[in-house]
Formats: sequence, structure tokens, C-alpha cells
Amino acid sequence: MADKTTLKYTAEHEWIRVEGDLAVIGITDYAAEKLGDVVFVDLPAVGAALSASTVVGEIESTKSVGELFAPLDGEVVEANDAVVDDPSLVNSDPFGAGWLVSVRYDALPDTLLSWDDYAALVGE
Repeated sequence: MADKTTLKYTAEHEWIRVEGDLAVIGITDYAAEKLGDVVFVDLPAVGAALSASTVVGEIESTKSVGELFAPLDGEVVEANDAVVDDPSLVNSDPFGAGWLVSVRYDALPDTLLSWDDYAALVGE
């Protein structure tokens, strides 16, 4: 599991781990808990161009269907097929094996939150 304090976050409950010019993206444990048991994940294809704040996928649980939003502009370089095959990874390891996509980006948006800001947002 990644150290939550070193990640960036969005108000839509996504986390971003910066690795050079790549951003690995997933949903937070808070979001996974609120969704309930995740049963389906639809991710953008490798090569897809992402635009910040646009819908790029879907996550479905036993409780609801939610949209996945792009937290930044970039190109998908890898989608986590393990999550597509076993959506429960989003619940069991949201900051590790439950990551969703890896994106090559040019710049991080100013709207990303620090851990302290995100924790305050969700009341942790």
C-alpha cells in the first residue's frame, strides 16, 4: 500500500501517485468504502487521450454505479487489467493492487489536494 500522505487527491475521491512523467491513478479507500462491493470496472483503453474533469470510465458496485473522472490531461499508457478481471481489488487494496490507470502527463493541475486537504474533505 502506498503512503497516503505522499499522494495527491481530487475532490472526486481519486488518488494520484506521481512517478516522473507518469501518474498512477486509483480511487481512495473512502470512495471504495462508500461504493460497497465493487463488481464491475470499465477503464479507458491504452492510448486514450484524457482531459481533466471528463468522464473516462465507470465503476459499479452492489449499491450504485459511479463515473470515473480524469484528474489530469494525458495519455493512458497502462490500464490495470487485474482490476477489470477482479473488481474486488478496488475494495481490498485501493492504494496498491486496486490502481486503475497509468497516464503520461505534461503538467499536474493546481486543483489537486494534499493528504491533509483531502483528509479534511472526508473528515478523517
